[in-house]
Amino acid sequence: MLVPAKELDGILLVDKPSDHTSHDVIARLRGKLRMKRIGHAGTLDPMATGLLVVLVGKATAVSQYLISLDKEYTGTIKLGVTTNSQDADGEVLATRPVPALTEADVAAVIKTMLGDQYQMPPMFSAIKIDGVPLYKLARKGEEVVREPRFIRVMSWEITRFALPEIDFRVRCTKGTYVRTLAHDLGEKLGCGGHLSALRRTATDKLTLERALTLDQINALTLPELEKHLLHPRDVVPSIAL
Repeated sequence: MLVPAKELDGILLVDKPSDHTSHDVIARLRGKLRMKRIGHAGTLDPMATGLLVVLVGKATAVSQYLISLDKEYTGTIKLGVTTNSQDADGEVLATRPVPALTEADVAAVIKTMLGDQYQMPPMFSAIKIDGVPLYKLARKGEEVVREPRFIRVMSWEITRFALPEIDFRVRCTKGTYVRTLAHDLGEKLGCGGHLSALRRTATDKLTLERALTLDQINALTLPELEKHLLHPRDVVPSIAL
């Protein structure tokens, strides 16, 4: 049984490394804080890095509110290669030549992908059908019918154009699979593509600049770490915790 030296409450912003799952981060923090009541407000794929909003103690009560907030990401799309997971962690399905696209060509296609829309979740996802996560079925080579999900892409800009790679910044609603955006863009461009890097930079007004790495957290004493906790009222003004 974990017995904390002091029961902590608050929101901790963590910079997740690429070699950890979101669950791994929570497990390490439980060991550091000696607490079980710790969760996060929105998972990141194992490959992805960046802002993981961690909820400690009573702050876990605001999980659903924080999960529903808009997200911002930066990343890289590699054109010409499709994978079964739509990102660099998957197996290569096909390679195709990349046409002589200009940045304006790609930007014009991206423009058609902005706004309200329905997105088909990838098979490699944690969505459950009949209680079974899709990724478990995908690993067996199975594909099942999925319901498209309503999402909104508020902005999507190119920050570096160096074919076959395209760096971008995107702001979107919760539940948006950025790797699916990358895959769908590749298909619209006629050459396929996948997400080769992803970093969450913001959840609404919570930004990566205020986040601590796991190494930084590990080096802090509990009183020092407590100073980095945000009070839920500062993030969700309507609550009274």
